[in-house]
Amino acid sequence: MEGGYTMDRFEKTEKLGEGTYGSVYKAIDKTTMAVVALKKIKLNDQEEFGVPASALREIALLRELDHPNIVQLLDVIPSSSELHLILEYVYEDLRKFMHRVKVLERPMYQSFLRQLLLGLEYCHIHRILHRDLKPENLLINHRTGALKLADFGLARAFGIPVRAYTHEVVTLWYRAPEILLGSKQYACPVDMWAVGCIFAEMASSKPLFPGDSEVDQIMRIFRYLGTPTEKTWPGVSNLPDFRANFPRFPAIDLAPIVPQMDPVSMALLQHMLVYLPASRIPANQALKHPFFQGPEHDFAASAAEQQQQQQQQQQQQQQQQQQQQQQQEEEADSTATTSPSSTATTTAAANN
Repeated sequence: MEGGYTMDRFEKTEKLGEGTYGSVYKAIDKTTMAVVALKKIKLNDQEEFGVPASALREIALLRELDHPNIVQLLDVIPSSSELHLILEYVYEDLRKFMHRVKVLERPMYQSFLRQLLLGLEYCHIHRILHRDLKPENLLINHRTGALKLADFGLARAFGIPVRAYTHEVVTLWYRAPEILLGSKQYACPVDMWAVGCIFAEMASSKPLFPGDSEVDQIMRIFRYLGTPTEKTWPGVSNLPDFRANFPRFPAIDLAPIVPQMDPVSMALLQHMLVYLPASRIPANQALKHPFFQGPEHDFAASAAEQQQQQQQQQQQQQQQQQQQQQQQEEEADSTATTSPSSTATTTAAANN
């Protein structure tokens, strides 16, 4: 679509929400009638070029990334006060999908996890950290089952040696322990920790570590995985926010915490939730895990079945409406037929 279009070409139809640095709308391309997502970014005089740094990063990265499991940037339209990103429109995010479906069966979250890892593997091969993986940033096409990584506003390109970054990244529930403990040097394993948290949440329908503060978050992790030591995590005592007087929790079995997972699923999860970042399973190895050997959910068949059910419901509603209308007509005819005789009877009674 790229090619110097103006905003006159698009008609906003619905506000979808607020992104990292602006509003997101559903819109129609009036030329092709295609549905797109439109991200509006307010320009700021205090920023270089007036564009927020996170927006510049997202534009640069999305122009570089071309993968079926990463949302596609279609065009960028500037104006004097705003910048508009025209993005591929996907129906809903994983958070809304899980809320609507209630329970994700294994073949379904197996498909989602595989696609998440494929998109993430592509990012990591291209030396890009997403840094904000969470269900809200994973878009789902409920008809095809396609999953796409979105919202690269916090993403960063990385090099060798590993760069020093801010620790104010990743929504709290999906934040890796090395970031929570103040590390400013990190790489791909922070994304894989988030994948593990999302994996457990898809299986159990509830967040694994729903902390309400950084301290609460790290304590929740310690209660499940045990308080790390130099033996279980070499170098942990050197992290800025590690404290020798942290409560000592033993590691517990995660199987009762996520009872929906079979042993193979749990084995993969445990490879993702490893304290030592260098030992955390990378995306390319995770994709080879036996967890992915089983059949995946047939979204096309489910969509067809759902459409058939909707058609049956519509037919039933139409039949009920027709029956009600017929009943009302019969009652009206009956009233019209009996009305004269009733009047005559009443008149005769009055004469007597």
